[in-house]
Amino acid sequence: MKDLQKPVANLGKFEDAYVTAEGQERASVPLSHPETLWFNTGTLCNIECSNCYILSSPTNDALVYLTEAEVQSYLDQIADRGWPVREIGFTGGEPFMNPEITAMARAALERGYEVLILTNAMRPMMRKSVQAALLKLRDDFGDGLLTLRISVDHHSRELHDKERGAGSFAKTIEGMEWLRDHGFRIAVAGRTVWGESEAEARAGYAALFASHRFAIDAQNPGQTVLFPEMDETVEVPEITTSCWDILNKAPDSVMCASSRMVVKRKGARNPAVLACTLLPYAPEFELGETLAEAEHPVQLNHPHCAKFCVLGGASCSA
Repeated sequence: MKDLQKPVANLGKFEDAYVTAEGQERASVPLSHPETLWFNTGTLCNIECSNCYILSSPTNDALVYLTEAEVQSYLDQIADRGWPVREIGFTGGEPFMNPEITAMARAALERGYEVLILTNAMRPMMRKSVQAALLKLRDDFGDGLLTLRISVDHHSRELHDKERGAGSFAKTIEGMEWLRDHGFRIAVAGRTVWGESEAEARAGYAALFASHRFAIDAQNPGQTVLFPEMDETVEVPEITTSCWDILNKAPDSVMCASSRMVVKRKGARNPAVLACTLLPYAPEFELGETLAEAEHPVQLNHPHCAKFCVLGGASCSA
């Protein structure tokens, strides 16, 4: 399991939820416009990547499979709380490892939500039973509400396979071609850890998409999302309340102002709601079991809050 000790690079920082190491008031983010509710379908995955932030693998079941009934319960809570949610996201692990993924997606689609499924488009998605269920979703709901975002760590086979294992690139492209040929809306998530500029990376993805006739805009950050490395050993500043004005940035722009994630921990009786998709193992970001409990502000008390969200401006939503 992940080592939750504070890395040496940020020694003394991120200790107090409300005060920084220099004694300043730590910034917080209210849930001002809940637009996306994420469900982590479980940490099991068919592959084990070199730098997976959630440590997904064929053996890691720290977060166990969610069920359709549990998802339905939270969809009911959205209505009860009056949250203006437009999007339901499913992440993992590999969501298509969960035997109820298409039923969970259907539950959200039936209520009129946009649905985003993050997948590596490999063997779990390519099973005949899963393909049939996806085709049924396409037939019942069209291609306007459902998007599958495929993890393509780099636009070259060599670097993608370096991260995900030999042969992974070819299998992912095969899955993307099946989705293309059957009229599904697809997007891509890549990484910016290869020493290229963003312009170079996007040009590389554009060439890849053109060569395979993928209807994905490499210049659109909503269709081609490029995530930075999530390295907790990098020295980052703590975010104080004065940073908003200094950075000319509003708390509303940070991901935890608009989203929450539901997980189910191994051995837990009920799922829990987390403040952030990026911090599944940090207990201080667990807000309770219900959406009502998850409505209070989030203290930006983690290196990822600074590097990834406030300074990096990243978001997991479409």
